[in-house]
Amino acid sequence: MPDTTGLPAELAEIAEDFAELPVAERLQLLLEFSEELPPLPERYAAAPESMEQVHECQSPLFLTVEVDEESASEPGKRAVSLFFSAPPEAPTTRGFAGILHQGLDGLSVDEILAVPEDAPYRFSLAEAVSPLRLRGMVGMLSRIKRQVALKSRAA
Repeated sequence: MPDTTGLPAELAEIAEDFAELPVAERLQLLLEFSEELPPLPERYAAAPESMEQVHECQSPLFLTVEVDEESASEPGKRAVSLFFSAPPEAPTTRGFAGILHQGLDGLSVDEILAVPEDAPYRFSLAEAVSPLRLRGMVGMLSRIKRQVALKSRAA
C-alpha cells in the first residue's frame, strides 16, 4: 500500500485505489479521472487569462482556486474550490487534474496547505507514466497551494 501519511482522506483513498490495480489498469483509472474533470464555469471559460498556466505540464493546463469567506457557522473553516482547464486530447494531464480536483476540492485552506509536496508520487503512477509527466502534477499541486496561501491571506 502507498504511504498515505498526511494525505486528506479522499486523496488517501484515491492513492489506495491506484495501488490496488495492476499497472495497465492504473492508466484506465487515470483516464476515468480525466473524463470526470468538471467543465469550467462560464466566469473562467469566458476569461481564460484569469487562470494560471502550469508550465511543467506537457499539455496546456490552466488552473485557479477560490477561497470562500469565513463561515459564521464554522469559524476558521474556509472552503477552497478548484478549477482546471485542459484539452480533451490531453488525458494524462486531465487525469492528474481530476485526481487533485476530486481529492482537494471543498477542503479547507489548512487541509490543502498541509498536503505533502510529494503527494503526486503516492498514486503508484511512476510505473505507468513518465517522470516528466509526474512533474506536471507536482506543478499543479504547488500552484494550488501557492494560490490558496495567497488568496486566503488576501480575503
